[in-house]
Amino acid sequence: MMVQTFTVGKLFTNCYVAACQETREAIIIDPGFENYSEAEKIFGFVKEKMLNLKFIVNTHGHPDHVCGNGIIKEKFNTPILIHEKDAFMLGTLGNVIAKFFGFKTSSPPADFLLRDGDAVKFGNLTLKVLHTPGHSPGSISLVGEKEVFTGDTLFAGSIGRTDLPRGSEKDMKHSLEKLASLPEFFSVYPGHGPTTTIGEEKRSNLFLPWSCRQL
Repeated sequence: MMVQTFTVGKLFTNCYVAACQETREAIIIDPGFENYSEAEKIFGFVKEKMLNLKFIVNTHGHPDHVCGNGIIKEKFNTPILIHEKDAFMLGTLGNVIAKFFGFKTSSPPADFLLRDGDAVKFGNLTLKVLHTPGHSPGSISLVGEKEVFTGDTLFAGSIGRTDLPRGSEKDMKHSLEKLASLPEFFSVYPGHGPTTTIGEEKRSNLFLPWSCRQL
């Protein structure tokens, strides 16, 4: 899997383009940009690598992860995928939420709703949908063969906030336990901050529950 990271938006969100190198099919994860100048960098990359964008996948519905959905969909006619429990944050209500948090753009409604265990397929690659609520009720992680995209659930040295509306500390604990059960060599591509590994976080992330950590 080829993964290219773009740090975008006012909250420095990690937007990922993940592609199958054999078929050139790709997905874009969390396009959290509000303006075309940031979008153009991604457009240029897609053109340079001759990629065919198949899906937009949102790890959750917060504005800093979805506000570029409309720009991408308009350019590539690409369907939007999000977990069913965060779909309410897109569309009409999403526009209200975005404005409340000071974002100038918001996302159109989702085209397809995801559930735990679903598969996002592009080219010869598959990412499995792992429901990891806590930061939001519909937060997901996307699990590949050697990598996981964790959204705002797990960061390098930290974890996602649970004090936002509809967040849950209890759900977050269970979600982190799911992620900690993945192989330690897995690369972790978080929603913000640097890439890490499952093993590194189990050894050093003091925010993980005791049951997840290796001391």
